[in-house]
Amino acid sequence: MPPRARATSGAPLGAPLFLLNLKAYPGCLGPDALRLGRLLERAGRESGVAVAIAPAPTDVGLLARFLSLPVLAQHTDPVEAGAHTGAVAAEAVAASGARGSLVNHSEHRVPLAEAGQIVARLVGIGLVPVVCARDIPDARRLAAYRPPYLAVEPPELIGGSRAVSTTRPEVVAGTVTAVEQRSPRTRVLCGAGVHDATDVRRALELGSSGVLVASAVTRSPQPGVAIRELLRGFR
Repeated sequence: MPPRARATSGAPLGAPLFLLNLKAYPGCLGPDALRLGRLLERAGRESGVAVAIAPAPTDVGLLARFLSLPVLAQHTDPVEAGAHTGAVAAEAVAASGARGSLVNHSEHRVPLAEAGQIVARLVGIGLVPVVCARDIPDARRLAAYRPPYLAVEPPELIGGSRAVSTTRPEVVAGTVTAVEQRSPRTRVLCGAGVHDATDVRRALELGSSGVLVASAVTRSPQPGVAIRELLRGFR
């Protein structure tokens, strides 16, 4: 297996970072998730960009076993391992071989205090939380928990054809400033509608440390081509 992407100081998953969220799209589950993970792994190695992937919960262990890139859970609950049927404990995420977890994604939001508890539990057992915020005020509040990564994703642009970095650049730049004031070590990722190299390049110019992408790859008829196109934006 190839080595993991080298993380820069203060960036446990690497920076700049390309994080692919597979959600639960058809064609992104089970063996298909592994296929996409291998495409991403190869493209990341060839481009020199740090890459990571967040598959559906049932596929985390599979991808962590066969891939060398960081694998993240899509959600973690604020509970300890024990009698919590259906819950995802941080210990279960660690046992699966994952490196961390998304927290508070717009499609799986949690109350602010719970987000803080989840971040603390993940960090406490050596996992990496990537906390999601919907706007600048949300990012400012969540930055108080000092996560290693915070992704800003306006919900109205998620899954659409307009990228936040090109249509609402003030959201990205404002989030970078707000987060830096509260948690200077937190890396800001840009998500929502990021579809091509131009969107990625603009996100980096605005001060973000990478992108969180889903539909541009998961809904593409040629996901390998889509991945390589997005990675061009890091050059």
